[in-house]
Amino acid sequence: MNRETINAKNAPAPRGGYSQAVKLTDFKALLFISGQIPVSDDDKVPESFEDQARLVWRNIDAQLKAAGMSKADLVKVTTFLADRHHTMANREIRSEYLGAVAPAMSVVIASIFDEKWLLEVEAIAAQ
Repeated sequence: MNRETINAKNAPAPRGGYSQAVKLTDFKALLFISGQIPVSDDDKVPESFEDQARLVWRNIDAQLKAAGMSKADLVKVTTFLADRHHTMANREIRSEYLGAVAPAMSVVIASIFDEKWLLEVEAIAAQ
């Protein structure tokens, strides 16, 4: 697969840890990951935003591994936050997980399905 990150010079620069666009050619597989929620495999929901965010990324990682992929294959991530006050913590925890991986990204402030959930993250990966 050929992967090219695109950050047009005549548009705003990304503001941390993502690319404005990701162009793929010659890929063999696409994986669409449904919104991952902060629920553990034993059906527990952590109380703090930080613990919920780390759990969501663990859940994304589990889906990637089940498909024979890794975080390096992420090309698009959409995060839904229940409250804009979680923006900075979200950015920090996302950066912990992604490291140098910089997929295209969106963050949306939204009313989330279960009021206990403080975020939900969906993703697209490609190889």
